[in-house]
Amino acid sequence: MKKIIILCAFFGITFADVSHIVDKTTTEYYPPRPYQFKYEAGRYPGHVDRTHAEVGDGAGVVKGAFSYVDPSQQVRTVEYVADEQGFHPSLSHPVKDTKAVQLATQRHLDLYNKIAERNSDPNYTLNVAQPKDSAANEYARQKHLTLFEKIAAEHARIGEEQLAQRLAFEATSIRNEEADHQ
Repeated sequence: MKKIIILCAFFGITFADVSHIVDKTTTEYYPPRPYQFKYEAGRYPGHVDRTHAEVGDGAGVVKGAFSYVDPSQQVRTVEYVADEQGFHPSLSHPVKDTKAVQLATQRHLDLYNKIAERNSDPNYTLNVAQPKDSAANEYARQKHLTLFEKIAAEHARIGEEQLAQRLAFEATSIRNEEADHQ
């Protein structure tokens, strides 16, 4: 009876389907499929404060829009198209720079142009001053160096002790001649 069970188990393993284990190098590619979705959401039932809708044509062009309520309770909408040339948004309320943002933008642009002009000069070399150590940094460096030297000396002493112990053990041990011949 045991032989029959073993024989059945052997044939079961031998003829088992292992196609899922074998590496398949073929990959099936499916054509792009058009899709669309839309949703609305709110912070409590019956209230909608954000929406999103999108349509993909299956050929790589996506069109959509999303809306939300900003902190000043205005509905902001962004319509967009994403295609092979990139992402193209259109805002319902174009952002206007404040005077401070305009001033910062101009300062940044002026500095950028100054650096670009300087870097285009073939005779310009950048002189970078090396940072100087503070008193606290120098104190920490000396403390670290002192501890390192102390630990290195302790390790050297331990190493010498272990070497002396090994040599003493070998000098007093009886050699196993049988082990030497193998």
